[in-house]
Amino acid sequence: MLSFYTDGRQATCQGLSRRRFLQVGTLGIGGLTLSQLLAAQAQAGEGKSLLKEKSVVILNLQGGPSQFETFDPKMTAPRETRTMFGDTKTRLPGVNFGSHFPQLAALADKMAIVRCFRHGISSHEPAANHVMAGGNPSKGNMASVFARIAGASSPRTGIPHSAIITPPSVGEEFAGLGQRFDDFITETGSLSSSLKPFDPSDGIEIVENMKLRISEKRLGDRRNLLTQLDHFKRRFEQTSALGGAERFEQQAFEVIAGGMSDAFDIRKEDPRLVARYDTSMYTVPDSLRKKRRYAKEAPPISLGKQLLLARRLVEADCRFVTVTSAGWDMHGNRNNFNMQEGMNLLAPAVDKAASAFIQDLEDRGLSERVLLVILGEFGRTPLIADGGGRGHWGDLCPLIFVGGGLPMGQVIGRSDRSGSQPEGQVVTPANVFATIMGELFDLAELRITPGVPTDIVNYMTSSEPIPQLVRR
Repeated sequence: MLSFYTDGRQATCQGLSRRRFLQVGTLGIGGLTLSQLLAAQAQAGEGKSLLKEKSVVILNLQGGPSQFETFDPKMTAPRETRTMFGDTKTRLPGVNFGSHFPQLAALADKMAIVRCFRHGISSHEPAANHVMAGGNPSKGNMASVFARIAGASSPRTGIPHSAIITPPSVGEEFAGLGQRFDDFITETGSLSSSLKPFDPSDGIEIVENMKLRISEKRLGDRRNLLTQLDHFKRRFEQTSALGGAERFEQQAFEVIAGGMSDAFDIRKEDPRLVARYDTSMYTVPDSLRKKRRYAKEAPPISLGKQLLLARRLVEADCRFVTVTSAGWDMHGNRNNFNMQEGMNLLAPAVDKAASAFIQDLEDRGLSERVLLVILGEFGRTPLIADGGGRGHWGDLCPLIFVGGGLPMGQVIGRSDRSGSQPEGQVVTPANVFATIMGELFDLAELRITPGVPTDIVNYMTSSEPIPQLVRR
């Protein structure tokens, strides 16, 4: 096991020290370490894996993005309801996006745009937890459920199987950004008594493992991580030279140190590609900082690097990555952006970074292997408030899928004339859960794999994936 620590010493309510940054090499199923797994695989040979060669990246627009101003502009609705900024044509005939998304509109033929996603919850924390859990009764978020079954780390590279990439993950200059808006990651939940020894403290450890950060003062300082890896490597090489390391321990170290250091080092990227992702120009004007209390916490200046790091992590065999973009709670009151302020700042960054990510995956031949999901905890009210904002609305929520080898180039479902409810088909969080887990796991193999909790298997296999995204 390879561990990195922060220099902070605060403890959680369950006694787990926040000094723990990251543990790699422990798989979490049956207590096997990575070196033990490598040895076992060498002895027994590789059987059929319940894991597919797929990864999921969730771009979570925290705060609740408006369906009208994003991907369902509803230009036929009354003026006080439809998008405030007009629309833009997409590559799909008759399908338009909000005017802030021209680059994503040009890639709409690579997407499945869901216009009937509803869960009915209009309070931030319950909605965020419900969406990120995919509605599963354990209330554990999908990343935690996945890691509980698949193991905490990749046996090939040692990279954690799941990761949350917040702004501080990609540079110390982003420390302090987005911290108000990540409540959803605190709810891992117990996956019921049949999943013991996975209890809430295990869940918090998984979340701690998913937070790619090093110190309280220098969050996301990859240079510190790489320095620690270099020091560890020198010590390990000295031990190995003296005959103190077994062959499989050495192999485990190589996959961990090699995969980790390469994945975290964005400096290896072509500067021209970095520029395609770059969102550093989307800064909050001083006038807006003074006007809106939370504006300083929500600039999307790091989003491009977050998605670039996500691509590097999936290449290194991380299977479930969540990227956070904060500030989408656009009420227009003293604290929050109104729609014009928020959309003019946040939407162009998402448009640029997400389109760069989609194109980057295609250029690298990863489009079939990686599924991108863009969502938030809920949508926004049909009527525009006096302050130019919209309230919480759980009855219609933006949702987009890209890639993963699923059927793309389609709109799934439709909203009613007011853009407030699905009309006809309804997609639920359970449908999203089943779609995502069906991408990650061979469900037939999962049913017969010893040690996988029965209730989780039952939920996975009884929930219906979105029908239009089922391969025929």
